Amino acid sequence: MARIRDRTEDFKDVARHTAVSLGYDESKLAAIMASFIIHKPRERSSFTKAALKTLESIGALEQFILNHRKDYVEMQRTTEQERDSIEHEVTAFIKTCKEQIDILQNSINDDEANSKGWLGRKGDNSNADTIAHKHGVVLILSEKLHSVTAQFDQMRAIRFQDAINRAMPRRKLKRETVSKSADISIPNKSDIRELDEIQPEPLTVQQQILDDETRALQVELTSLLDTVQQTETKMVEVSALNHLMSTHILHQARQIEHLYEQAVEATKNVELGNKELSQAIRRNTSSRTFLLLFLFVLTFSILFLDWYS
Repeated sequence: MARIRDRTEDFKDVARHTAVSLGYDESKLAAIMASFIIHKPRERSSFTKAALKTLESIGALEQFILNHRKDYVEMQRTTEQERDSIEHEVTAFIKTCKEQIDILQNSINDDEANSKGWLGRKGDNSNADTIAHKHGVVLILSEKLHSVTAQFDQMRAIRFQDAINRAMPRRKLKRETVSKSADISIPNKSDIRELDEIQPEPLTVQQQILDDETRALQVELTSLLDTVQQTETKMVEVSALNHLMSTHILHQARQIEHLYEQAVEATKNVELGNKELSQAIRRNTSSRTFLLLFLFVLTFSILFLDWYS
């Protein structure tokens, strides 16, 4: 048996002498020799670049939420306008990430449609595996975005609860002040009636104007109280609907993951079916050849026996 010897160093020497003979300088020669040790990284595909960019955007969104969590939750740190601005920026960020994920999903659908061959069958197994891998990447990005959105939903629920807690004592105070003003207005009117008998008529007209203004303020306070109650009810309903929507999105993500697992399993079953079909075709071909050979030998034997007899 021949002895095996490593010829890598000989190849490097030949490459070095060839480069020197071609007039390469030291930098090019060092680059050529380094290429034998360090291989150039493969260029990333457009899908991989877009997925990494989307992941960076989701990470930046999560970092933004963590940096502004105290400013958004603690009411003493910022005003309502600043909290609304934070909420608007987070909403725009989430919408941008969702659009990027939709673009990735549409690109996968296009690749899947182009990979189908004749009669809608998949022609390349490696391409099918790549598409399944891309579906997994999109699923991971969707779950990551959902987790970040759930964090912001919790912050929003805390803000709405604080707003409701701050609104409830105000409502009680307003009711108490209205009731006290109503109680005070009754004896004032009786006193005024007693003073009307003594004081002249201009004071009665002035007191009537004050009573009208008091009634107008009471009506305005009552309307404001009703508006606050309606706003509180709508805020609670919006918070509940937001929580329900996040729950449905999580359930949908789980369903998509289950569908992805079923798709991978179906791909494996299709590959096994193709192997079984190819084996059946080979067996059918071999059996047909054997049958023809057997008929040929039998016919030749009958003719030989007939000639011999």
